[in-house]
Amino acid sequence: MNEMAENNAILKVENLELSFGGVQALKGVCLDVKQHELLAIIGPNGAGKTSFMNCVNAFYHPQEGRVFFEGRDITNLRPDQISRLGVSRTFQNIQLFVGLSVVDNLMAARHFKMNYNWLEGAFYFGRARRAEVENRRIVEDIIDLLELEPVRKQVVETIPYGLRKRVDLARALVQDPKLLLLDEPMAGMNAEEKEDMARFIIDVYELWGISAVLVEHDMSVVMDIADRIAVLDFGREIAVGTPEEIKGNPKVIEAYLGKAAE
Repeated sequence: MNEMAENNAILKVENLELSFGGVQALKGVCLDVKQHELLAIIGPNGAGKTSFMNCVNAFYHPQEGRVFFEGRDITNLRPDQISRLGVSRTFQNIQLFVGLSVVDNLMAARHFKMNYNWLEGAFYFGRARRAEVENRRIVEDIIDLLELEPVRKQVVETIPYGLRKRVDLARALVQDPKLLLLDEPMAGMNAEEKEDMARFIIDVYELWGISAVLVEHDMSVVMDIADRIAVLDFGREIAVGTPEEIKGNPKVIEAYLGKAAE
């Protein structure tokens, strides 16, 4: 994929087709995400936004099309293999271990970074001890970045919803991602919580220099923080461009507001 390197794309999706029985969720979607770019994907409910995310990190496998990450075809890999390559995500419906503390949730997300055998782990010596210390340091850095210190030892099910969404973001970040998939990270939040989450996303994007794909319904947030916006409607890509280009695109306006009666 030399063309991909020339275009400075970290992710390239070609002609994705995904169906569930008689329902076609994605219809020939072609998108790319450049290095250090925040691409937002918008569209009405049922447009295929989450289905797109699920194809990128292999929760779904498309019937047709290919997904390339850093020039490598990852279409048929497992989700854990894709995560090891550097693709992390958050979920529209929070998928945390609610019976564990915030710290333990984040340490669990680092499990594939801990290279020691069962004997070292059982007796907690050598590589096991060193790995625990190093991974705990990384987790604590993320806790500080996302201002989760006050709840770090609390069980997840006892903390407010807005903080749970922040823990979900932290869990994705502790995996050292090169590409971050954010599936409605602000869903269900109040205005203050959305403002905080947008600030954290911008901080991560600017400080770490990673690429991100954001699915979000709050258009004011999307227009403020996205470099480019892709619009899906009934599984088809109908527009891609800068926020200014998308704002005045007649196809986008029609998808959201409907076609005026003649």
